[in-house]
Amino acid sequence: MDQQKYLHRIGYENPAVATLDVLRCVHRCHLMTVPFENLTVHSGGRVSLELPLLYNKIVNLRRGGFCFENNGIFSWLLSEIGFEVTLLSGQVRNSITGRYGPPFDHCISMVNVDGKRWLCDVGFGAAGFEFPISLENTEPQVQGHRVYRIRKDQNMHFLEWQDEENVGLAGKWSEIYKFTLEERCREDFTAMCDYHQNSPSSIFFCKSLCSILKPTGRLTYMGYKLITSQFPSKDGDNITKTTRELRHEEIPDILKEEFGIVLESPLIPKDEDITPHLLSIE
Repeated sequence: MDQQKYLHRIGYENPAVATLDVLRCVHRCHLMTVPFENLTVHSGGRVSLELPLLYNKIVNLRRGGFCFENNGIFSWLLSEIGFEVTLLSGQVRNSITGRYGPPFDHCISMVNVDGKRWLCDVGFGAAGFEFPISLENTEPQVQGHRVYRIRKDQNMHFLEWQDEENVGLAGKWSEIYKFTLEERCREDFTAMCDYHQNSPSSIFFCKSLCSILKPTGRLTYMGYKLITSQFPSKDGDNITKTTRELRHEEIPDILKEEFGIVLESPLIPKDEDITPHLLSIE
């Protein structure tokens, strides 16, 4: 890895040392420069989890990826900086059915800094957190207009949030995904990476998408739509969303101008309904 080239790719120009401040900064920088996207799947390619290929795609070609890619290479960067990093397996909760995906459905990282454990995730999308989440307590953790918490049930940890609001402990908490702290390796995620590229039960197979965090919100391309989400500017405001319908010929320019992505092969836009997950569990 050319560490400096990677850091330049994500817009981080300060000294890279294994401190909490640096971890918070590179986490946010990654989210704001490396899109969460699956366009390889919809432009005739296949996603591979080999680190040199991920580095070439995300750093040299300035692309993004889904969780296995973005978190896979980000964990490598953190290790190169000097952080103690552990890959973890997550199971994402389906917001419609309320059921969880199988093990290795989602790839995340646990980072130990000065004896404290932090959850890092730069590959989730709209519900994702901007800064690392502490694994040392179960208290609400406020990030901007949002609030998250870690709930524990024996060995299982649940990442929860109050959607796009923060109404305190009395608010409604929704589960995003669950995970244990058992150490995993990149090869463990190969089968689920292949599954998400082929299954009609996966959003990544059913929808062509690309999303990136912005200073004041989030920009998302999906199928033939461009969705702009504007975060509240003050307490009491609601998040606002606007949707722009796209013509087929517009999409390559949108990807280049808004996300910095130039595909090597033509994209086939897709936005199909997702078949209920046959492998989902309670």
